[in-house]
Amino acid sequence: MSFAGAVKTFGSVRAVDGIDLELARGETVALLGRNGAGKSTAISLLLGLNEPDEGVVRLFGAAPEEAVRAGRVGAMLQDGRPVPRVTVGELVGFVARTYPAPMPVTEALELAGIAELAGRRVDKLSGGQTQRVRFAVALIGNPALIVLDEPTAALDVEARYAFWESMRAYARRGHTVLFSTHYLEEADANADRIVVIDRGRIVADGSGEQLRRSAGGNLVAFDLAGRSTEGLTLLPGVVSVEIRGDRARLRTEDSDATVIALAGMGAIRGLEVAPASLDDAFMALTSGSSGSSSTSSVLERV
Repeated sequence: MSFAGAVKTFGSVRAVDGIDLELARGETVALLGRNGAGKSTAISLLLGLNEPDEGVVRLFGAAPEEAVRAGRVGAMLQDGRPVPRVTVGELVGFVARTYPAPMPVTEALELAGIAELAGRRVDKLSGGQTQRVRFAVALIGNPALIVLDEPTAALDVEARYAFWESMRAYARRGHTVLFSTHYLEEADANADRIVVIDRGRIVADGSGEQLRRSAGGNLVAFDLAGRSTEGLTLLPGVVSVEIRGDRARLRTEDSDATVIALAGMGAIRGLEVAPASLDDAFMALTSGSSGSSSTSSVLERV
């Protein structure tokens, strides 16, 4: 399963700009990126819904549409409406009959955590229940790869937790999972590997811990109390400086040296030292496209 130099343009916009990516069997991979970063377009290329303008996308050694027709790929996309006047069991059973070697309907419902809803009408379910029905529909072809585009968008905390329990049960069978999400904690908790896309390009690829290390190791924060920010980027260990109101946040590779230098400047009011988070890493990796705001700026050391 791979992208090789994949490019997709819409007018003057290069939504996917030369992506190279391989997915190994049994991996759970998260796609992270801002709105418009290219995540959904990359997924549409993987599923054969769009064709690349340049480069190649292959699934199981074949074109994506061939793998989808063979039932080797299941997908749960953002768009979709409940089907009126049919039960959960009827809907999933109908979809099962379109595949050459489907999973038993009862097994798909059980895996999605909705066995007790088999006789309920789909259009009478809650948002969380509907999402899990869509998950069962994605599973019913018994795919080796499942692709989830923002699967927990608009779900409450309880429904999100239940959904990921179901997804992990599927992944434990040795299947490959690719999902996009805006929730960094979901990526960190459920993915073996995180791929960050920004402006159509892959800017990071690794585990959550590797991405956190890329953010500069630790975060040192303190109150400016009217003090100038001049010279902060030159402090020992500092990778970048972010100003939020009257508070400075320094990403640093050597927090001890940074704190000692700040103490020498008398700048230790409201001092806080903490490990870099995945949020810090994500902001550092994508800040180049975010522009500036009135309340926050990023000063990168050149």
